[in-house]
Amino acid sequence: MAFAWKAAGITYNRYLAVAARVVRRSLKDDKRLAAERRGEMDLRFAKWENGKQGESKNLAEANEASMQQAASGQ
Repeated sequence: MAFAWKAAGITYNRYLAVAARVVRRSLKDDKRLAAERRGEMDLRFAKWENGKQGESKNLAEANEASMQQAASGQ
């Protein structure tokens, strides 16, 4: 017997994200707003070249720009 998230064709990490979103949305307004703020994330990355750290960039913004560039190239 397979797990439901495997049968649905999603990863366990994605399953947890969906479940967390459902729980946050089910809360009353005051607790929901606090929980939604905790659910936001701000990931940053920097490329290293020749032992030097490059510019630090927001992962979400860089990913969106990359996706737009790939879509316009097709």
